[in-house]
Amino acid sequence: MTNHSNFTIAVLAGDGIGTEVMAPCVELLDAVCAAVGGFTLSWNHLDAGADHYRRTGVSIPDEALAAARQANAILLGAMGLPHIRYPDGTEIAPQLELREKLDLYAGVRPIKTFAGLPLPLASPKAANLDAVLVRESTEGLFAARGHCQMDGDNAARDTMVITRHTSERLFDFAFELARQRKAQGFAGKVTCVDKANVLGSFAFFRRIFDERAERYPDIEANHCYVDAAGLRLVKSPWEFDVMVTENMFGDILSDVCAGLMGGMGMAPSADIGDQQAVFQPCHGSAPDIVGQGKANPIATFLSAALMLDWLGKKHANKACQDGAGMIVAAVAAALRNGQLIPYELGGTAGTAQISDAIMGQVEQPVAASLK
Repeated sequence: MTNHSNFTIAVLAGDGIGTEVMAPCVELLDAVCAAVGGFTLSWNHLDAGADHYRRTGVSIPDEALAAARQANAILLGAMGLPHIRYPDGTEIAPQLELREKLDLYAGVRPIKTFAGLPLPLASPKAANLDAVLVRESTEGLFAARGHCQMDGDNAARDTMVITRHTSERLFDFAFELARQRKAQGFAGKVTCVDKANVLGSFAFFRRIFDERAERYPDIEANHCYVDAAGLRLVKSPWEFDVMVTENMFGDILSDVCAGLMGGMGMAPSADIGDQQAVFQPCHGSAPDIVGQGKANPIATFLSAALMLDWLGKKHANKACQDGAGMIVAAVAAALRNGQLIPYELGGTAGTAQISDAIMGQVEQPVAASLK
């Protein structure tokens, strides 16, 4: 770990509303830098995505990938457009390419609710959710991407891959995260979500989980089949602390978790490897609302907070971690009175109104309270 204070951030705004939420996010991060001090961010804007593929035949050019590799972190808006696809019918998804090529095996999906927003569960406990789903992001069923075996027009076969090397790193990441959260007052437990009662690959996955759990006697380790996990998430999600699962299961459950928070516009994410990381909202490019000013930027703002926290821990820079806390506190303060309701949650607040409200908190009350 090295102390570092000047960071280069590769910015891939991407497609659709990606550009609409990225612009205020960069502005917010600049304001946080100014308010906190102790670190600087330099922006390297790169072009990639479905529209880039439409124009050039390449989804992410080699020079953009090289620049992303060299950056201290990668901030991504949204990529893909339903009407632009590869010849095999799949969507353009450079974000998946980044996960694979940069070996970003740990997909972090926080589950955090904010006071002042309408939520699907009425329980008071649902209004104070704070958990994390860790999704393996490089193999599992997604390993078959681009390698589907077709038997004429009779059958299609995609193969799931679970490896010991990746699973061990994934589980260690989840247990370390639970240990950090336990130090902050959370339960300190990890739940392995699988289908070990049916598929041998998941029995293997669970066996490795149990092996790694022995290295963390201070952390509670348990299991849950994925169908039961889905039920518990919509009935009693507060039972979970850190959940860890295979790629496809994580893809599905993370959207359930986004629903618990109110919608995809509230759901941040990080894809983290041993050296590099990508931070992006869980939502897609939402072409149906492009140009209407309705996109909710909060998921992107919270992804930026994850980025600052990761940079701060990786480079021993407390100012970055303070900046992350400032963003989360600003979001909470802006939402608290219940007057700032995004369109997707049934309100009338769009990109500009939400961004201005959160920026105002950074520039005044929240910034002052953190000095």
